[in-house]
Amino acid sequence: MSEGLRSGQVAEAAGVNIQTLRYYERRGLLADPQRSTGGHRLYGDDAVTALRVIKAAQRLGFTLDEVAELLETGRHRHGRPVPGLQERAAAKLAEVDAKIADLTTIRAALADAVEAGCDDLTLCAASACCPIPFTDLAEENRNAGPCC
Repeated sequence: MSEGLRSGQVAEAAGVNIQTLRYYERRGLLADPQRSTGGHRLYGDDAVTALRVIKAAQRLGFTLDEVAELLETGRHRHGRPVPGLQERAAAKLAEVDAKIADLTTIRAALADAVEAGCDDLTLCAASACCPIPFTDLAEENRNAGPCC
């Protein structure tokens, strides 16, 4: 390989920094590059594609360990039925749905707290009408006074 892209060119084309490129190399997410006669790393265009794929998978919520597993699975599939992208994506989708449900609940509680005028966490926790879902509070500490 006499022609190729140097580290800075690959990093720039993929929108990452050189340290990220080298880190992914060390983790085995990228194949070791060829070397020029002067010892410079030379990458093919596939390195840019691989970096973009890794970053896209991360934006979708996959961890680097999960990305590594997906890449490894893709490399060694050879017709064997092993969990691939479809299964992993479905599992990640379920995780995202659960997070959205949690965030929706949190958002509703915070909106209720704002609407109720909650201004003091300690006083709100003691109020029976506080919309913030405090748990494990003794009922005898709750009063029926005005809300927050």
